Amino acid sequence: MFNKILIANRGEIAVRVIRACREMGIQTVAVHSQADNDAMHVKLADQAVCIGPPKANESYLSIANVVSAAAITGAEAIHPGYGFLSENSSFAEICERVKIKFIGPTPAAIEMMGNKASARQKMREAGVPIVPGTPGPVRDEREAMDAARKIGYPVIIKASAGGGGKGMRVAHSEDDLQNQLATARAEAEAAFGNSEVYIEKYLIEPRHIEMQILADEHGNVIHLGERDCSVQTARHQKMLEESPSPILANGTREALGKAAVKGARAVGYHNAGTMEFLLSKDGHFYFMEMNTRIQVEHPVTEMVTGIDLIKEQLRIASGEKLTIRQKDVQHNGHCIECRITAEDPQRNFAPASGTISRFDQPGGPGIRVDTYIRSDYTVPPFYDSLLAKILAHAPTRAEAIAKMQRALSETRLEGLATTLPFHQRILANEYFQRGEVSTDFLARRMNV
Repeated sequence: MFNKILIANRGEIAVRVIRACREMGIQTVAVHSQADNDAMHVKLADQAVCIGPPKANESYLSIANVVSAAAITGAEAIHPGYGFLSENSSFAEICERVKIKFIGPTPAAIEMMGNKASARQKMREAGVPIVPGTPGPVRDEREAMDAARKIGYPVIIKASAGGGGKGMRVAHSEDDLQNQLATARAEAEAAFGNSEVYIEKYLIEPRHIEMQILADEHGNVIHLGERDCSVQTARHQKMLEESPSPILANGTREALGKAAVKGARAVGYHNAGTMEFLLSKDGHFYFMEMNTRIQVEHPVTEMVTGIDLIKEQLRIASGEKLTIRQKDVQHNGHCIECRITAEDPQRNFAPASGTISRFDQPGGPGIRVDTYIRSDYTVPPFYDSLLAKILAHAPTRAEAIAKMQRALSETRLEGLATTLPFHQRILANEYFQRGEVSTDFLARRMNV
């Protein structure tokens, strides 16, 4: 096991990793920008290194600065968290070259699955169902038009690189496709430095189901069940996740798990990862993409399985074999997670920043809060808007909803606009309470 690791991230995930390391007796190094001098992860770590100015591309996204910090502090490994450099194959490769362990998959696996077009092709070869679409990026407008006619409208244009909903546009007709294609390309270029896009069939009212994977470096791969992430904004930003999915039949659940494991094996994957699928109204599922990192919503799986995913990441990266077999994975009760972000739902979820004048956390049995904020903390405008994740775990879904409603009512988060009141509206919605949600739930059922 490692003696010291560096966390190449900030916010709640940096705090989460530091806490896991402390419980395992591993020393930690926090890196931070000048904007995060007073951040919680900086205070909790054993060492801290300032790696640059507030802008992410001069600090958290600077590979040279992060690797230098690891070298001067004697860190043996780097945990990338999520976002920033977590799915950057060049970063993983540089870590490999300088003999610092990257806590994640190989550079080849990151590159393969990070490009959605190549990932689709690999899954097709492995026999994992994929949404009908082009075999790779479309070269020009004519090829896009021909593909869309063959697939059938509506179609969705997707950036080959990256994720997070960027470079994605739905087209319902040829005129629509012409307009949306240029927009999607421009957005993909701006977000990922790669303007390549491909075309897929757009499924009507699908659910977004993802399967958590753990794989060691000795060929052992298991899944830890699903998370239903169907409640998301028009920009494909997840707002609420739960496990188990309220509508998934056991046979479909088993088939999803087998497909996820098969897909992970096909790319020689190891460490934690997530295979994401779309579930159609008729019960068929299709591979969408793979996230080659720990997910924001990983605590949902931890709550229903009792497995600490961060600790498992560390054990896998240190060369240990998985001690958990597929038959050992047990699911207990129901868990819901609300992502509380510094965004204003009244202004199309525009980001907010400012000083938190009051923050009172909820508590009680079955409640977990992952956060990095406190009263009088100033939220900087430079980074992701996530402030806290509130989780509620109970024996049944109905009890988990009631517990979450109670927890949100106890929470006081004042001083800037947040999604806290909007989450209360979601939980009170009769369609959500019945489990009748799809990826367009907010638009169809809440007029957002």
